[in-house]
Amino acid sequence: MDAISTFRFAALLAGAAAFAGPALAQIGDIVRTQEVSVRVEKLAEGLEHPWAVEVLPDGGYIVTERPGRLRIIRDGKVSDPIDGVPKVSARGQGGLMDVALAPDFATSRKLYLTAATASDRGSGTEAFSATLSSDEKSLKNVTPIFTMRHFTRGNIQYGSRIAIAPDGSLFISVGDRGDRDRSQDWKDDAGSIVHLNADGSIPANNPFKNSSKALPEIWSKGHRNPQGITFDSADGKLYTVEHGARGGDEINNPEPGKNYGWPIITYGRDYSGAKIGEGTAKEGLEQPLHYWDPSIAPGALVVYRGKMFPEWNGNFIVAALKFQLLSRMQRDASGAFTAEERMFEGDYGRIRDVIVAPDGALLMVTDENDGELLRVSRAADRAG
Repeated sequence: MDAISTFRFAALLAGAAAFAGPALAQIGDIVRTQEVSVRVEKLAEGLEHPWAVEVLPDGGYIVTERPGRLRIIRDGKVSDPIDGVPKVSARGQGGLMDVALAPDFATSRKLYLTAATASDRGSGTEAFSATLSSDEKSLKNVTPIFTMRHFTRGNIQYGSRIAIAPDGSLFISVGDRGDRDRSQDWKDDAGSIVHLNADGSIPANNPFKNSSKALPEIWSKGHRNPQGITFDSADGKLYTVEHGARGGDEINNPEPGKNYGWPIITYGRDYSGAKIGEGTAKEGLEQPLHYWDPSIAPGALVVYRGKMFPEWNGNFIVAALKFQLLSRMQRDASGAFTAEERMFEGDYGRIRDVIVAPDGALLMVTDENDGELLRVSRAADRAG
């Protein structure tokens, strides 16, 4: 596919602040994409490996930092760390990861967090519910709602994204923890999508709720390290994006009880170059909707539905770490992927999260020592 042509200029105004909200932003880059010019504004910097962002009801932002901090960004200011965050295992790829607001957050102030936590058995993926205090300084009622059954040594591939279904139940991605065979063990949460009620109980429609074949929380298996999970608000379908090994990053549509193949089938190879598994297809195992080779090292995933960029309606937007970009995946009427536009490649660092804000802008965070929160909005094309 054609590479995007970009141009940029800095719109410098007097008194530029180090942190700026959308209405106050002093510095912005104009980038020409295939279909529209966009403005990329820095809303905050100095964040340590930010992993996730959500928009608060009043337009502020709540952001996780992987070392174990939760902060609020509002009116150009970054808050002190919020007290009460669970203790995390901030080693390797582990730490505090996703944050998701309950559908009734505006009244309940309830939110969900995922993290790598540790015990004497090693570490694993855990999810919590909590209530943000009215003064936004602390978390209350912090309650574990999911803890993977088998903690193990090693500090990689936790998965750890949350998608909230229309009924308020939670879908949580869990990585294989660097032990690929765990993805095919149905009595192990590793390498799975789990489905839970908001209180951690098992939903009635789970495929193994009343079965001895698999753990009752498991929705689907055969995943490697899914770090993006989302619902398309138009059709209600669940989608994931996950890291392959050397090649084989995948987009999947996890359905109940199905096996997505890792490591029996994959379009990737081991980092050594050695073959993995039995090939790229096998009866009874699901094919990805799309795969990348070479890998882009995907972070989060969102299906664009918003007013700001009608040209992108229904496109998948994938954050990517390896090539430091947003991948905009275009689909035809049948839902098949037809083209990819790679935006911002190498311009802003490793992009870990991307979401659609209520106004249709994109928000993204960069997974760096000096990480940033960035806003992507529509801009008029430059004359000439």
